[in-house]
Amino acid sequence: MSTARTADVVITGIGTAVRGLDGPAGLFGPLPAGHRSQTDPVSRLTGRGLRYKDRATKLAMAAAKDALRAAELVDAAGELTVSGEATGVVASTNYGNADTVCETVRTIAESTYLATSPMLLPATSSNVVASWLAITHGLRGANLTLCNGPTSGLDAVNWARLLIAAGRVERVLVAGVEPDNPAVRHVTEAAEASDHEAYGEFGAPVLFDGAVALVVESPSSAHARGVRPLAAIGPYARRGDHAEAVAEVRALRPGPVGLWCVPEHPEGVRAPAPALGAAAGSAPVHDLSALFGPSSGALGVLQCAAAAVWLDTGHGDDEVALVSAGTGDAGGDDAGAALILTAPGAVAAVAAAPRPAGGVR
Repeated sequence: MSTARTADVVITGIGTAVRGLDGPAGLFGPLPAGHRSQTDPVSRLTGRGLRYKDRATKLAMAAAKDALRAAELVDAAGELTVSGEATGVVASTNYGNADTVCETVRTIAESTYLATSPMLLPATSSNVVASWLAITHGLRGANLTLCNGPTSGLDAVNWARLLIAAGRVERVLVAGVEPDNPAVRHVTEAAEASDHEAYGEFGAPVLFDGAVALVVESPSSAHARGVRPLAAIGPYARRGDHAEAVAEVRALRPGPVGLWCVPEHPEGVRAPAPALGAAAGSAPVHDLSALFGPSSGALGVLQCAAAAVWLDTGHGDDEVALVSAGTGDAGGDDAGAALILTAPGAVAAVAAAPRPAGGVR
């Protein structure tokens, strides 16, 4: 069974919250030496109410704050400048509040529910990240979290598109986040982070610890606000086989692939030659999980952010960016998903407005 969508929406803002990353332009690396020991992006958050929020929520809040500012949806004081009812939130995370859930279960097992904190119990909700993003910024549109395995990030971007196409909202804040903490490392058998190494003891990978956020909106909304989009989000497909998902979106949006953001385990994953328009695997490849570590539910949003940066810095006039996640049957995943991004000029409804020179900051 396939799931394919073709209605275009546009990306108008990107925010990142990753140690050693100054902004979206750093998504292509290289990362500075010792980046894992650099300033924690959570330190950018100020004010009351942070004490009882889990790390994933705080990382997403830091990235979201920058994305909303980049999309010009908030003023200098951080207040929303558009309708909160017309703005939704979609979050993607597979392990987001695992630490809070594990701690709560442990407390109940050892001391019964009487020992639990009324401040922490709401944080055990699987929708806690998306909820706090909405509460913080007054985003009262549709609100949901996807925990959908390796394709979760791309699925979240597509759900944002569906909400806009259905008229539920005019724009969506999409956040992809995964924390690196003892609870997640226990579940994934990953290594504890070090300052310089991508792999820890016995070759176990060091997990991604961070968040990226996108503002996705209809071309007409971007036009009405006078904001120039960074990229257009084109066809999406989710299939049991990775190559079939790629072939499906390429059939819907042909043209040479100038950038391919590959799944987390790209070994053996090769899109068929007709899908890429060249020899199998010949498109320039960008492996974000190799750069940042296994990213799980955050990967698809990371990929879309990287593709938007690539398109906004002068590429993609005659080429498209392909992003794919989940290896499908061939790699032991339950599915593979693929999505095409293009330069925003490909969306006829978008009228460009001036934006500072130099592309995405």
